[in-house]
Amino acid sequence: MSRPTYADIRLDHLVHNYRLAKAHHGGNALATIKANAYGHGAIQCAEALHEEADGFAVAAIEEAIQLRKAGVTKPILLLEGFFEAAELELINQYNFWTAVHHRWQVDAILAASLKAPLNVWLKMDSGMHRVGLHPQEYATAYRELQQSGKVSNIVKMTHFARADEPNHPATTQQIKTFEQGTEGLGGDSSICNSPAILAWSDAYRHWARPGIMLYGATPFAEAQPLASQLKPVMQLTAGIISVRELEAGEPIGYGARFITERPTKVGVVSCGYADGYPRLAQTGTPVMIDGQPSRLIGRVSMDMLTVDLTNIAGAGIGSRVELWGDHIPVSTVAESAGTIPYEILCNIKRAHFRYSGV
Repeated sequence: MSRPTYADIRLDHLVHNYRLAKAHHGGNALATIKANAYGHGAIQCAEALHEEADGFAVAAIEEAIQLRKAGVTKPILLLEGFFEAAELELINQYNFWTAVHHRWQVDAILAASLKAPLNVWLKMDSGMHRVGLHPQEYATAYRELQQSGKVSNIVKMTHFARADEPNHPATTQQIKTFEQGTEGLGGDSSICNSPAILAWSDAYRHWARPGIMLYGATPFAEAQPLASQLKPVMQLTAGIISVRELEAGEPIGYGARFITERPTKVGVVSCGYADGYPRLAQTGTPVMIDGQPSRLIGRVSMDMLTVDLTNIAGAGIGSRVELWGDHIPVSTVAESAGTIPYEILCNIKRAHFRYSGV
């Protein structure tokens, strides 16, 4: 019998979330499936969305080549562009779209001998100050590429730093900066990530780039009406593999971080931080045991964690524990651990992945 730890990936939920993103934003939408589809399986997610999505977005060329070799024929955008000029040959060969976010990349394209012109997504740094051309140099780079004969299409793009804060003025300022820097330039634009799709209608343009919302996790710290319509794609469950009956005053786990305050029935669960469940999740983090609510108690260890079975009728060895999914939002676990859903979902490994729904 294999270790009873499972990541169930409901691909019909993925399709639902993509449709929600596209319908709300309008226009076209690239499904962002970088980092192995945020830990969900890039190939499986791409196959599920292949008839729905207008294209896909990944971080780097290795991810994109993997998808092409798996039979994905839709457009694939390299969000970080190319890391050396030699990659331009592969971009041509596999017909990828590429972001361009630095002057050296512009110069590399202008100097390249290309078999076919490129589809470029020219990125502006409108205020995040991570990557992107400065607004004052943007129009010059745009026109150089447009007139070079090396580029077939240019999509103007930027990325928001604080769109997950719906009342913060930084996003409005970034939109203004982007509009000023692209004034008079033709073609499509793309500036919406997941939180902007959900909360910033002023940012809607021709192309959206939904990411975390595809996987049913909210990017917001507070409840948000549209985000409440998302369906969690991953349900992480594990089994109870041991039970302990302890009196009051007994320590549990490494560091004795939890001391029983009453007679306590403790369940040991086949999941730990080596599987991706966050080590810093605190006592009290909610779980569901055989459909009944309970809590994490004590420190998460590498291969196991402990839960409170005291008031769970009938629970014992073999009982199923939902760590997140339909009843426990992954955002709740992330908040308990002082992190974000993005990180937790990307960290899932060693669980048995089971795909359903499409």
